[in-house]
Amino acid sequence: MPAESSENMKKRADKVFAELKKLYPDAGCSLKHVSPLELLVATILSAQCTDERVNIVTADLFKKYRTARDYACAKQEELENDIRSTGFYRNKAKNIRAAAALLVSDFGGKVPQTMEELLRLPGVARKTANVVLGNAFGINSGFVVDTHVKRLTGRLGFTKHTDPIKIEQDMMTLTPQKDWAIDAHLLIYHGRNYCMARNPNCRQCPLGIKKLCPSADMAK
Repeated sequence: MPAESSENMKKRADKVFAELKKLYPDAGCSLKHVSPLELLVATILSAQCTDERVNIVTADLFKKYRTARDYACAKQEELENDIRSTGFYRNKAKNIRAAAALLVSDFGGKVPQTMEELLRLPGVARKTANVVLGNAFGINSGFVVDTHVKRLTGRLGFTKHTDPIKIEQDMMTLTPQKDWAIDAHLLIYHGRNYCMARNPNCRQCPLGIKKLCPSADMAK
C-alpha cells in the first residue's frame, strides 16, 4: 500500500476532527478547576491517574489549599496524605510544593503564561504546560500528548513515532494551531469511548465506518 501523501493526510485529518467535533460537541478539559493554579495542580496529579480520581481528590484539596503559598508552606507528609489516592503521591507532593515555592519566589504567586516559564516548574513537562496554557489561558503553544493521544495518532496513521515530543511535532504540522487544544481533547474523548487500548470498538466507530481510520479493522 503506497504511503499517504502529506496533502492527503491533512485532508483526512480535517475530516477526522470534523467528525469528532460532531461526535463530542461538548469536549473539553475533564479536570475540574476554576483557576490556572488549580489546573496546574490537577494536571500534575493526573500523571498515572484517572481524571475521575483526581477530581475526587481535588474537591477537598482545593478547599484546603487556595494559593501557591499554601502549597509551598504545606508539610510534605500532610500533602502526601491529602493526595495519596492519586498514586506516586510522594513525588507529586514534592513537585507541587517545589513548583508552588517557585511560583511564589519568581512569579508573584501566579502561574506563568509561557511554555519556557512553565517548564521551569518542578513536575511540569510539555504535556502539563500545554494543558495549562491551552485550557487556563487559551494559548495554543503545543499539542497535548497523553496516552490516549499517543495511541490514537498512531492508529489513525498521523504519526509513525512513539516519542511524545515527535508526536506533538507531527500533530502541530498536521492541524491548525487554533485547534490544537480542542483537537487533543477530541482524541482523548474518542480514546475513552471507542478507541480503547484493549478491544477497541472499531465496528461501531464512526471513523472506521466512514473509512477515515487505517486501523479500523483491528478489532475484527
